Amino acid sequence: MASVTYTGTGRRKSSVARVILTPGVGRIVVNGKDLDDYFGRRVLQTIAVMPFEATRTRAKFDARINVVGGGMAGQAGAIRQGIARALTVADESLRGPLKRAGFLTRDARVKERKKAGLKKARKRPQFSKR
Repeated sequence: MASVTYTGTGRRKSSVARVILTPGVGRIVVNGKDLDDYFGRRVLQTIAVMPFEATRTRAKFDARINVVGGGMAGQAGAIRQGIARALTVADESLRGPLKRAGFLTRDARVKERKKAGLKKARKRPQFSKR
């Protein structure tokens, strides 16, 4: 018998996270590794599980997460949004607290592209009068 699953997709910078929630005891597996092993920094672990903490549902669900692209901070943000979206699928009444906390809104800040004639996106070469 297949158990009930809830899915959500999260994005941040150039990272994309696919989150699958199943009823469980709170195990979180990211790309085949435990959450603590995948994210070495404690702050990134905290960012990733914020939706569970805000809704007090950490012990009710197990999360299987596949995340690709970007760096560790972007991946943590993508996981946060993915978990929040999956929680709203699981229980629509959690939408209010998650929306107020800002977990359902995609953080649209991405690296600006480099322009022709400039050293970086906005940094110009030094001006020379002569």
